[in-house]
Amino acid sequence: MTQLPLDADLKNEIAAFGLFKGANPADIDWFLSRAEHREYAEGEHLFVPGDALNSLEIVLEGACMVKVKQGNEFREYRTWTLGSVMGKLPFSRMQKAAAYGIAVEKCRILCLHEQFFPEMAQQSYVLLGNCVAIMSDRIKDFTQVQLQSEKLMALGKLSAGLAHELNNPASAIVRSAEELYERTHHTPERFKAIITMRVTEEETDAVNAILFGKIKAARPDLPLLQREAKRDDLLDWLDDHAIENADDLAEVFLEFGLYVEDLEKIETTVAGRELGAILNWIGNTLNLENSVSEIREAASRIAELVRSVKAYTHMDQAQAFEPLDLHEGIKNTLTMLKHLIRQKSIVLEKNLDPDLPKILGNPGELNQVWTNLIDNAIDALPVGGTLKIHSFFRHKKVVIEIEDNGSGIPQEVQNQIFEPFFTTKPIGQGTGMGLEVVRRIITQHHGEVKFSSQAGSTIFTIEFPQWN
Repeated sequence: MTQLPLDADLKNEIAAFGLFKGANPADIDWFLSRAEHREYAEGEHLFVPGDALNSLEIVLEGACMVKVKQGNEFREYRTWTLGSVMGKLPFSRMQKAAAYGIAVEKCRILCLHEQFFPEMAQQSYVLLGNCVAIMSDRIKDFTQVQLQSEKLMALGKLSAGLAHELNNPASAIVRSAEELYERTHHTPERFKAIITMRVTEEETDAVNAILFGKIKAARPDLPLLQREAKRDDLLDWLDDHAIENADDLAEVFLEFGLYVEDLEKIETTVAGRELGAILNWIGNTLNLENSVSEIREAASRIAELVRSVKAYTHMDQAQAFEPLDLHEGIKNTLTMLKHLIRQKSIVLEKNLDPDLPKILGNPGELNQVWTNLIDNAIDALPVGGTLKIHSFFRHKKVVIEIEDNGSGIPQEVQNQIFEPFFTTKPIGQGTGMGLEVVRRIITQHHGEVKFSSQAGSTIFTIEFPQWN
């Protein structure tokens, strides 16, 4: 920055500027007698964030750009050109710069220090009025920019949240479709075993009755110890009968409630003939049913998310709340995420109150809550970790607890986890929208979400009012 002399030509330069509109020559002379004349080279900073703002500044020549730093990038706020008024104005409460002022070309600036503002009020009502008008225009411009910025932030928040929510159901569809494709392209040997089975029509009907009875029935939800005992019984029975793929068959039979007593009925029905081929056909049919059910559930969630976005963008439309059983959404979520549970050999412990009261809510939105919380818990767990899901009724509140025994949330960031875009995950693995979505949805349901976390135990507690 270079100080220049205040010559007589400056009076003619500034007379036509908006700040001096309606001012008499004596007012302009007063201004020039107290002003400083400065010159800045191209690329030179006029001010940086933190600099004191204590002068009214008029651009006499060239241009100055104001930039705001966002992250590692700069965003242009506006450019000041010939006759523009920058800096501090009378009655302004600005104290320090919050942006960067840069000369985009060589420019000259006329500056009046704030110490002369009280004197200006006495000297010239016209100059003071013009300053107030400029400040009013500046407020309007800032409000428009701020409104546009808020709209862009809202759009970014919406798109990031939608991408976050779509990830799990989209992945479930892709995974289930791949499994479906593989299971419909079995080896010629397995196909041959199926079409050469020597069973009568009556035997086929009897086996079908058992199979489709299990498909139509509600899937059992056994406690952990009972489930493991049933699985061991199935494995022992299948091994004793030299059935191939015993591990895979035991898993899918267990899921549909096809137990040893059912296998014995099938064995008796066909008199032991073609038992391996029949059981593998049953297992394949149940796996296909699983894949199709997961695709339907995931596709339904995507459709629900699209409806949620439509509701979000049309806030005048009322949300559809209905009495619902929280267990159903939680079980559907576990079904959609079971591949992640299996990948990490996670022990799942469910203690769900069979008499849990219903709440009034939107099932699609609450599915987002369960997906985010359970997915986060799975992500935090080590291989072989434990995921616990409890439900109970306490103090007239319907309560869900989701607990994992992972490493916990660091103490220093616990007060930030519900903030939009905050995430502890690496770049590309998290949007920072999950818990913000959780809190927003639960608040809309007149509920409350709390958490406690330390190494070895992180518990999210969600409470809802009971539906009467």
